[in-house]
Amino acid sequence: MDVRVTTDAAAFERTVFPFLQRDPVLNNLLMSSVHQRANGTAIAETGPSYFVSVHDGDVVGAAMRTPGRGVYLGALRAEFADPVADAYADVLLELDGVEGDRPAVERFGRRWCELRGVRATESTVSRLHKLGTLSPLTADAGHARLMRADEVDVVGAWGLDGFPRELRLGYREWADRHLEQQTMWIWEADGDPVSMVGYRPPTFGVCRIGPVYTPPEHRRHGYAGALTSHVSAKVLAQGNQLCLFTDLANPTSNKIYHQAGYRPVADFVHVEFAA
Repeated sequence: MDVRVTTDAAAFERTVFPFLQRDPVLNNLLMSSVHQRANGTAIAETGPSYFVSVHDGDVVGAAMRTPGRGVYLGALRAEFADPVADAYADVLLELDGVEGDRPAVERFGRRWCELRGVRATESTVSRLHKLGTLSPLTADAGHARLMRADEVDVVGAWGLDGFPRELRLGYREWADRHLEQQTMWIWEADGDPVSMVGYRPPTFGVCRIGPVYTPPEHRRHGYAGALTSHVSAKVLAQGNQLCLFTDLANPTSNKIYHQAGYRPVADFVHVEFAA
């Protein structure tokens, strides 16, 4: 077995995508993140990304670590977790955490704690869903529309409020990118924006819904569910599959997405490291 590390996203894409595209839904987060960095559409970052591929003749596993985040193992097989941890230890002195399939994360975590003398604490568990048959949802009032240019600050602020870890590298740039790509939709009620739903452009025919956010004062009116089903219908009409992640600690959102037609694919655990 051979484990290789590179900071070249384009080279990594050429190496691992023939393996990952066998299941473009299960591997969507890894593939879309790599693809953005390979084609230069990712928001500017403060340091290099480190990509790891595992080879046993052919590619049998892949992982990534992008600036400001932990290692993402995705569906990596547990037997590869130790050598992948060793590979990251060769290029990183510190690491915030690791996320992926539980057996791999647990083995990676034990190895990283041995190497760095830190402690591992499970923080969240997310569930990947794939859309089966779409069931449109309705809201108390309002309608869906694309984000407007004068809403960059609003969308950026909502993103920073709901997803601070993901957007700490530049929330306004993130909102500008959604505006440019026309991948952010707004639910408007009584003339005001009350909810937003974005999605990632397709990677091998799969789009990932997210972020989904409704400010606290506008919740419990069905806005997010109605907007998610509306955006899902638009993406389906373009010939793409759809997936999304939910936090298992939020039963309300999991129920809503199930009602819209999304079904579980896999669970991924996130572990944080601390001294």
